[in-house]
Amino acid sequence: MDVARGDQEAFTRVYDAVSGPVLGLVRSVLRDPAQSEEVTQEVLVEVWRTAARFRPDKGSAMTWVMTLAHRRAVDRVRSAQASAEREHKAALLAEMPAYDEVTEQVETRLEQQRVRRCLSALTKLQREAVTLAYYRGLTYSEVAQLLTLPLGTVKTRLRDGLIRLRDCLGVSA
Repeated sequence: MDVARGDQEAFTRVYDAVSGPVLGLVRSVLRDPAQSEEVTQEVLVEVWRTAARFRPDKGSAMTWVMTLAHRRAVDRVRSAQASAEREHKAALLAEMPAYDEVTEQVETRLEQQRVRRCLSALTKLQREAVTLAYYRGLTYSEVAQLLTLPLGTVKTRLRDGLIRLRDCLGVSA
């Protein structure tokens, strides 16, 4: 009760009696010496500030102080765990592609599959001309030269192949 009235000598006696057991309890919960010392200091400051709340009819002063220490140590552990979980979740979210990215990748793959299916429906000659012109980036003249065909024939194959691709893919003209 003297500590509750601000008696510093009384607090010194309480401090001497409880600081060792408080540090031991806190260290058994936290396992980190530096954090244990910090939490022990916080507990002892709390004892000084809240000594008026102590109720002797509820238990001994040592029990009250040890309860404060245990609660504070457990709070520190929970806080550290919550912080680690938040950081872990943030890291996972940073690694995950955005929803729109995933949708776009799926749509692109499906579109590529449709184009491949439609290309396979072309005649061999049409597929050759379309592949050279649109996938390798050759001009009509270069395609004609590479296939040793007249330019008009290459243009006709490309036109017919592109019309069949358009119809197969369901693209409106």
